[in-house]
Amino acid sequence: MAHMASEIIGFVLAVSGWVLVSSTLPTDYWKVSSIDGTVITTATFWSNLWKTCVTDSTGVSNCKDFPSMLALEGYIQACRGLLIAAVSLGFFGSIFALIGMKCTKIGGSDKQKIKITVFSGILYILSGICAMAGISLYAHKITSEFFDPTFLEQKYELGAALFIGWGGSSLNVIGGSILCFSLNENLKDSRINYSYNGVPSVRSARTRQPDASNGRNAHRDLPRHFDKNAYV
Repeated sequence: MAHMASEIIGFVLAVSGWVLVSSTLPTDYWKVSSIDGTVITTATFWSNLWKTCVTDSTGVSNCKDFPSMLALEGYIQACRGLLIAAVSLGFFGSIFALIGMKCTKIGGSDKQKIKITVFSGILYILSGICAMAGISLYAHKITSEFFDPTFLEQKYELGAALFIGWGGSSLNVIGGSILCFSLNENLKDSRINYSYNGVPSVRSARTRQPDASNGRNAHRDLPRHFDKNAYV
């Protein structure tokens, strides 16, 4: 029962992390920059993996999609690939986890279900690593430009999508690790314990022999008493 509960907890954490990572792809605010005017005019510049936009104080946004995928900067292409890979791995991890968990009736024998559950945990861990790597690469680009005194273009700050992605990738890794560590618990339960009493000594082996075998050898072990005229 405890193993089933740990699998359910790991599955819930991993799925929650996968949902958060998936929600970062269409999220707008990956990087944000605000410009305040002298009176009330405020412009907010923000960008994500697909477009860059500006929003004025009235709430009207003007967006511009990235014109060509091949003309993009290298870090944006890398972030796209890592995030898409993270979402795909998490999707297949969810399917395998549903098949391999003990609370489901599919997946075959217990040994097969254990292997499937561990494989789903590995997929979740890889998903979290890919998402964390992509988001960290994007954040590194923002912070390096922000603290670079020679960078004269508009500087941005970290957006809300990055923090959501970090939280989701952490949940992916934690949930996948719980599913993988459940393998040890399941294997311990499935093992058969054999007791080893050691090699019996020669003396103990002799003492375990029966006292009589069909009544013929019993007299050999008995002491013999002879009378005076036994050899006469």
